[in-house]
Amino acid sequence: MNVVAFDPYANLDLARQTGVERLVPRLKDMLPDIDFLTIHTPLLASTLDLIGKDEFALMKPTARVLNVARGGVYNEAALLEALNNGVIAGAGLDVFTKEPPDEGTAAWDLLRNEKVVATPHLGASTVEAQENVAVDVCTQVAAVLRGELPTSAVNAPLILPEEYRALKPYANLIERMGGLYTQHFAFPSTSPSPTGIGGRTFELVYHGGLAGISNSRPLLAALVRGLVAPVSDARGGNVNIVNATAVAKEKGIVIHEVHAHNTASGKKGSVYASSVTLRAHPTTSTDGSGNEQHRDGNKEGDENAGSQVIEGYVSGNNVYISRLDRFTSSFSPEGTLLILHNFDEPGKIGAVGSVLGRHAINIRFMQVASLDAKPQRGTQKDETNTEAPVPAGKKKGDEALMILGVDGDVTKDLLEDLRKAEGILNVSLVRL
Repeated sequence: MNVVAFDPYANLDLARQTGVERLVPRLKDMLPDIDFLTIHTPLLASTLDLIGKDEFALMKPTARVLNVARGGVYNEAALLEALNNGVIAGAGLDVFTKEPPDEGTAAWDLLRNEKVVATPHLGASTVEAQENVAVDVCTQVAAVLRGELPTSAVNAPLILPEEYRALKPYANLIERMGGLYTQHFAFPSTSPSPTGIGGRTFELVYHGGLAGISNSRPLLAALVRGLVAPVSDARGGNVNIVNATAVAKEKGIVIHEVHAHNTASGKKGSVYASSVTLRAHPTTSTDGSGNEQHRDGNKEGDENAGSQVIEGYVSGNNVYISRLDRFTSSFSPEGTLLILHNFDEPGKIGAVGSVLGRHAINIRFMQVASLDAKPQRGTQKDETNTEAPVPAGKKKGDEALMILGVDGDVTKDLLEDLRKAEGILNVSLVRL
């Protein structure tokens, strides 16, 4: 077939990908040339009687029409007249204005017209369609179990495949930022009194190109999934784009999305086209509404007092953490991580390596995150586990984070030995 189409909302490039050779600006422009006319549209005020006497008059006498969309898109009386007068050659009808048609109506006569082939509103009731539906359901279930998005959920926003592909690495980043927050800040492994994630307000700030996205529901769901996964039996697997807001409300979490359109990242001079900042602080509201905010992203001192900050970015398909509260870093948040807050002085790496060696723990990678020369205003001063008290003889600022990716059985005894090592202020165990 040579396919010509009219669709006031269609994108020409996408139409060509589906086999459409030409899009016309008006429906009437294609009617004189076509051999078969098929309509695929809902029944709206604008589509009621879309094809009537004037439209049939423009068509070839050999043309045939099909209606497998909704009854009423074709004017049934005009169609019957066109068939009886030889204006067009035939029709295939699966839907009618009333089903079954009332006796004495135009639809009733169409059913008995020799130029009409009619079916009883089969929809997807053919053998082939039922097989395709079954395959599609299984494909969708498998995709969701792999952590991907459904493309046919009736109660979820439509996300095009190309949109999902662009968002997927950022969803992965944000989910890991959520898991890192919960394990490093809210439930640190060596803290006797974890703060938890309930009663917290989170700001999820999109910088650069990411600030222009129109559908951020996958990113919001990724954050909620990451936050609850370390402390839930389902490991966050029950959180999706439909129920994420409800789960957040149940957990006492408030999330605000901020589109910082005028910044490439949280820092001036950033080389990243897009980045994400997660900021958390105590809240006085637990409505979990997830209301979206828009800011210009250029105001200094936006941060609320007592906030905890994680920043990250995507490079290719790899995700990285570029800031962990007051410390500048660049590490991949995956696997088993030990995060040590220590005094920045010679010998610390060797001492930590000796402790890990005694416990048969292998180091996959290690990075030292230095204290930011200009820490963000409002960062946490007493609640965060990275802000342990400074012993006598030491001064605040001579600090660093040692981030280690490790293999092996990380036991409580190991964590205790690390915590007791000279110059180590605190230890977090994070599994992502």
